[in-house]
Parts: sequence; structure tokens; C-alpha cells
Amino acid sequence: MEFYPQSLVSLIKHLSKLPGIGEKTAARLALHILRSSDEDAKALSRNILEVKEKIRFCSKCFGLCETDPCKICLNMSRDHTMLCVVEQPNDLVALEKSGAFKGLYHVLHGALSPMSGIGPDALRIRELIERIKTDEIKEVALATNTNVEGEATASYLAQVLKGYPVRITRIATGVPVGGDLKYLDEITLRRAMERRESI
Repeated sequence: MEFYPQSLVSLIKHLSKLPGIGEKTAARLALHILRSSDEDAKALSRNILEVKEKIRFCSKCFGLCETDPCKICLNMSRDHTMLCVVEQPNDLVALEKSGAFKGLYHVLHGALSPMSGIGPDALRIRELIERIKTDEIKEVALATNTNVEGEATASYLAQVLKGYPVRITRIATGVPVGGDLKYLDEITLRRAMERRESI
């Protein structure tokens, strides 16, 4: 990188901070931006700033939105008695693309991971319990990832929610152990949601 001008080096360093982007990929992206028209480069920078200014978390489900509550929470054609619990907003998007779930969502923003210092208080579990207390939820489908952290989170939530008058289900087989929802195809996700089981 010592051969690149300083402004390009700075851009490469910032791009390499993005998840899954190493220094070589960051350099390719920076060079692509450099070759782009001024109009495209300005549009990219405007989009980045616009996302930072406009995107927030829905006050009900904690998914991403520009208006609060989000479109899913406001959609009266969805089943408001069913709640699907996911780890991250991109898991919600993956399930929506599959078309397998027509209820509401609750995004935890993580999974239990004692090794990383992530306990129940770091997740949106209190808010989940409040929704179950105040809304007319009849079923909570736990769609956390099937890795160690996701399974631990699902087990913990099943224990915490046992005292509430809701059916607790877990996404079924079809999701491989250790798999992330965002990387699964739509058919696998649809089958997993349709075959969820009580736990």
C-alpha cells in the first residue's frame, strides 16, 4: 500500500474495516471507486450518509426501518398472534424472502455468548417479554441460528417464556447445524419454518 497516494490508502483502510473485506478486496473496491464517474462516487457517498441519517430500529420489533413502527409491524394483514424471534435484521430479511412466515418479528440483535461477554441483558429479551405480556401473542417461533450460540439462546428463551401462555416453537430440520439463516436458500428456510416444532 505504500505505493498508493495517501487519500487512496485511507479509503482502502476504511473499506477493509467492512466485514468480509480484506486489504486486497478493499484495494480493488477503492480503485473501482476511483475509476467511477464523479456522479457515481457522489451518489455512493450520499447513500452512505442517507443510511446513517434515516435508518433506525423499529420500536416494536427492532428491525430496520425509516418510519417507526416498521411496515411489517403496521401491516394488519399479517398474523399479529405469531411472533418469530431472530438474532439479526438480516435474518428477518432472509425469512421474509422465503415467504414462509406471515406473522410479526422480534430481533434480539445478537445471541447469548458468555465467552464474548454477551449475556441476556445485552439482547432485546426484556422487550420480547413485554410484547408477550401486552400484545395478544399466541405463538413464539424461535428462529435463532443453529450454531452453539443460537441454540443456547433458543434454550434460554424457551425456559424464560415457559411461564407465559404462549406456544413456543423452534425452527425445524432443514437448517444445518452451524448455519446462518442469511446464507440459506429460500426453499430451505420455507421448509424449516413450516416444520417448526414445540419445545
